[in-house]
Amino acid sequence: MTRASLRTRMMLLSALATLVALGLAGWIMAGVLDRVVTGGVDRRLDAQLAVLASAVRKDGSVDRTWLAARQGALAAGPGWRWRIEGPRDTLGSADFPTLRPPFPGPPGAAAAAQPPAPLDGTDGKGRVHARRLMLESSAGTVTLTAVAPGRVLGRPIREALLPLASVIVALALIFALAAWVQLRFALRPLAALVAQIGAIRRGERRSVDEAQPAELQPLASELNALAAANAATLAAARQSAANLAHALKTPVATLALTIAPDSPEAAQVRRIEGVIRHTLARARAAAVNRRASTAIAPVASDVAGVLGTLYPVIGVRLEIAPDARIGIDTHDLAEILGNLLDNAARHARKTVLAAAAAEAPDRMVLTIDDDGPGIPPERREQVLQPGVRLDEGPAGDGFGLAIVRDLVALYGGTMALEQSPLGGLRVRLTCPDGTTT
Repeated sequence: MTRASLRTRMMLLSALATLVALGLAGWIMAGVLDRVVTGGVDRRLDAQLAVLASAVRKDGSVDRTWLAARQGALAAGPGWRWRIEGPRDTLGSADFPTLRPPFPGPPGAAAAAQPPAPLDGTDGKGRVHARRLMLESSAGTVTLTAVAPGRVLGRPIREALLPLASVIVALALIFALAAWVQLRFALRPLAALVAQIGAIRRGERRSVDEAQPAELQPLASELNALAAANAATLAAARQSAANLAHALKTPVATLALTIAPDSPEAAQVRRIEGVIRHTLARARAAAVNRRASTAIAPVASDVAGVLGTLYPVIGVRLEIAPDARIGIDTHDLAEILGNLLDNAARHARKTVLAAAAAEAPDRMVLTIDDDGPGIPPERREQVLQPGVRLDEGPAGDGFGLAIVRDLVALYGGTMALEQSPLGGLRVRLTCPDGTTT
């Protein structure tokens, strides 16, 4: 029960409460029905006692002629019996059952002054019900008893309990259906809140709706406060990493270009650059939003627009579906595409092509192709080292591809350099799909 869902718990509690309520109602109704049926039988028995009392004379004797004339009023059917016990005569049904003594009447009251008393007993066929009346005569007390068979009590009750049980079962089913419908509507805001939290995790929204039922509104407020605090911490960490990168990137690159590659100083610069890259990687790793989800097409379009101004003779084509998403933060994706497309445009002759396609349910492949001279296979790993350049042009510092590789790795992706179908270099990025992040 501890690990059961709220819907299961509430359904079980509702079912238990319904069964208890309907069982109690059935028990009460059965008791009322028993009293009603017994009351009707008692009235018939009291009518027979009145007939018997009319046949008793003042001296306690029985007027048999008068009683015989009214025998039809006493013959209610099989199992109905009667008896008159007086100081002079005892007569009645031959197979009279055994009856238990009645409850005592009020203290100090004469037996003959008491109303008819109910009795129960048994015969060869089962339970019987009786009424007894005491009369006083000049010769002594006369006892009148009328007996009804048990079936006149049990049969009406059984006949009434069957439809009553059917009604109770029908009510139980109706209450169960009502509880199920109520729970579906009552828990719908909770399901919507869970969906909104999932959207925050995937990077599709920044907060949950605070227009919630009274019970969920404090939870929604706390979730939004938590999301805002996490976003602020992430932004501060990202800004620190960006500031450090901006402060160190250019001086180190400049220093590396002023030193002979084979000199001892160059080895020390590379060592310093390695420490800086390690520190930047740790800072970026702490700041990376691994729940990010970014639409690729708008970011690529913005970068392509800038490149069109810088390199007007190069055509940058985009083959990216509008709904294609990647599991990389928007700012990091802009830096990745900026480095790769700028690098491709600087080396291309006429064309740069950026494309995106889903490789698997949880992976997105992003490729950047150019029609430039390309890179020989044996030197592709070399150009991924920080500060390494194969061309002698003034543009670039040799850090672009290394930065892209590190960024992609932080998001759980990979980068590979391949031969492009356009004749130049293809950069292939395999990253988490933003729709499943």
